[in-house]
Amino acid sequence: MSEQDGSAAVRDEVAAARRIVVKVGSSSLTTAAGGLDADRVDALVDVLAKFADGPGAPGAPGGPGGAEGKEIVLVSSGAIAAGLAPLGLERRPRDLARQQAAASVGQGLLVARYTASFARYGRRVGQVLLTTDDTSRRAHYRNATRTLDQLLAMGAVPIVNENDTVATDEIRFGDNDRLAALVAHLVRADLLVLLSDVDGLYDGDPRTPGTSRIAEVTGPKDLDGVSIGSAGRSGVGTGGMVTKVEAARIAAAAGVPVVLTSASRAGDALLGRPTGTFFHRTTAPAAAPPTGCCGWRTPPRRAGRSPWTTVRCGPWWSAVPRCCRPVSPPWRASSPRGTRSSCATPRGGPSPVGWSTSTPRRSPG
Repeated sequence: MSEQDGSAAVRDEVAAARRIVVKVGSSSLTTAAGGLDADRVDALVDVLAKFADGPGAPGAPGGPGGAEGKEIVLVSSGAIAAGLAPLGLERRPRDLARQQAAASVGQGLLVARYTASFARYGRRVGQVLLTTDDTSRRAHYRNATRTLDQLLAMGAVPIVNENDTVATDEIRFGDNDRLAALVAHLVRADLLVLLSDVDGLYDGDPRTPGTSRIAEVTGPKDLDGVSIGSAGRSGVGTGGMVTKVEAARIAAAAGVPVVLTSASRAGDALLGRPTGTFFHRTTAPAAAPPTGCCGWRTPPRRAGRSPWTTVRCGPWWSAVPRCCRPVSPPWRASSPRGTRSSCATPRGGPSPVGWSTSTPRRSPG
């Protein structure tokens, strides 16, 4: 296959995506002094509303706009950054208590801005705040999935963010790039689009002469020797290119292709034009909806032998603390009800994304 044919295949795969998770960072939504930039928010919504579709929505086929007929889930940072100026904070605080206070104030402002902006197109939005428990506990996971599916079915645009006001240092995603990758798996997305203030992944510092953009990534080996930068200079976000690449790996391992580009080129990315960096999925998409965190399934009751097998944690395990650790089933005699299993997956069921299963073992006693 020629390079031109390969690019065409990439464009077709992206353009054909029906359900898309779009993640936008704080630096793409806020001013340098802190606070939401209404013009930036409206510019992003202008693009998303064009592609979003839903029953009875103005953008439905045959109606004004939205002829692309896609379902959009927006994972949006910016709550803490939006709360800085109203609270008189000059920069993002380092202590968790003030971060949570800023998030409490800023989340309302953020959703209000999205509500007003999408209302210009007659679209409704729904706020969804998640914690790691919502991706690790089976009941929470299923409820989150049902809520997101129902919002999309009713023509609303889910606005997802981490619930910073109740999260702690030990149980938080840390940044919305990883959250977006897990949400993409949770809603069985066809595509994940990571929007940043850089138009893709480069083989060095984009400000350094001689560096070039990496158009496609087919696997981890393509990034050998590539120097990836950390958090940006805006000072309002927590991620950076490192977390975006890690999120792309998580999504690709779950069968979800990823486009990494700048917020100003979101329209080109959704149209399938060759912009940014395209991460090919490294596994086939799931044939059926997942029933637990990252694909793990609660096993049936078994007597005399543990239904769990031990696993080796994948390379991104430390970067996503507890987000995929299933809870030991209450019927397991050797463990108290609700005790967390140590990096385990059910025997006979699929391993969590990026993990490899080792030899089964019997339960103690």
